[in-house]
Amino acid sequence: MPQPTTNNEVAAGQRFPLTIKRIGINGEGIGYYKRKIVFIPGALPEEVVVAEVTNVAPRFIDAKVHKIRKMAPNRVEPKDATYGQVGGIELEHLNYPGQLAFKKDVVVQALEKFKPNGYAQYHITETVGMANPWHYRNKAQFQVREIDGQLAAGLYAPSSHTLIDLPEFATQTDLTMHIIRTVLKLVEALGIPVYDEQHNAGILKTIVVRESFETGQAQLTLITNSQKLPKKQALITAIQEQLPEVVSIMQNVNKGKTVMVWGDETIHLAGQETITETLNGIHFELTARAFFQLNPKQTAKMYEMVEDALDLNSNDRLVDAYCGVGTIGLSLANQVAEVRGMDTIPDSIEAAKHNAAINQIENTEYFVGAAEELLPQWLDDGFQPTALVVDPPRTGLDQQLIDAILLSLPAKFVYVSCNPSTLARDLKQLTSRYQVEQIQPLDMFPQTARVEAVVTLTLK
Repeated sequence: MPQPTTNNEVAAGQRFPLTIKRIGINGEGIGYYKRKIVFIPGALPEEVVVAEVTNVAPRFIDAKVHKIRKMAPNRVEPKDATYGQVGGIELEHLNYPGQLAFKKDVVVQALEKFKPNGYAQYHITETVGMANPWHYRNKAQFQVREIDGQLAAGLYAPSSHTLIDLPEFATQTDLTMHIIRTVLKLVEALGIPVYDEQHNAGILKTIVVRESFETGQAQLTLITNSQKLPKKQALITAIQEQLPEVVSIMQNVNKGKTVMVWGDETIHLAGQETITETLNGIHFELTARAFFQLNPKQTAKMYEMVEDALDLNSNDRLVDAYCGVGTIGLSLANQVAEVRGMDTIPDSIEAAKHNAAINQIENTEYFVGAAEELLPQWLDDGFQPTALVVDPPRTGLDQQLIDAILLSLPAKFVYVSCNPSTLARDLKQLTSRYQVEQIQPLDMFPQTARVEAVVTLTLK
């Protein structure tokens, strides 16, 4: 075993006892050794473990659990055999009440780090969870490769391109898993060549399945290395015979080695071009590439929270920033005079307009562009929003958008966050003019370290 050369040095492979103090934002246990923070996946607060160092950085140590000497009372046996090998289930070893408590604590940790105005007095409610925190993901996006002569479909191990085959995955719906494993068998039986990343050869790269909770129907997309799809008609026929739930079959072309999963060209192979999902009475037609929340049950709850927080009336002019396919704005359109939404993805804006049309909603307008660019333009043109909802990516709000918000000062303002750190950072500026009335954590992704938060802000 490597030994440190001085009392203050730590080397990879070294082992030492460690008491776990809390869980970090990525779900890892956190302790301290020789005044350095130690990140150790799979360890829980109150546990005493023997840590084995895997990496030493100037300001922190990465380690793994060699042995647990004292076990936390809320530790449980993970459901998935692949726990610890892939992402998306990093908290399976923590019971569900423990997960909900952690997700509230993550919000608290972020506020304590960035210290926005008045943060110690914010009302942070308990995390809203699920009655059944399993089989909730309505979409699976699994890479396909050959491993030791057998076809495999699954996810990459963290920070690698090592594919982990996933015959089962406890956060996916039963239907999405059934479709992927059936298609994989059909591909193997037909001899359709799968992608070989090392040699940039082969055809099938990825299988994507999205299920509609409303209809029980599914859309299948085959992402390929070229437009060619050998045995295409035989595959389509077999899918239609064996998987009647699949009502839409698409092909997406993504050529060559790339970190991107999707390519620009999508081809309609069979069935419908879209599937329909319903949230709070609003119907959404989803193309293969359209972004839609992966947990419709919790998404419906979240939109109800947004509605309650905004307390809209028929005179309000609502801006739906980062609108995607229009989900939030369309859910609230019947309560306001008008909705304006924007997104940088043209396909999403086309989908938002289409979804407004199929729901016969006539008081919405959708625009392609960045919120931080369009909102200032609208203000210059004389448009004055009275209500605003922002649902940004994990990077949080752009500085120009914060400036525009603080210039327009809509009286009703809700910030939906998927990243407590960037939320707390943004609140440092927003609380110069706004007061945080409530932060409601929501568990959109059970068994993971991720948390959503619905923040109600009012003008001071």
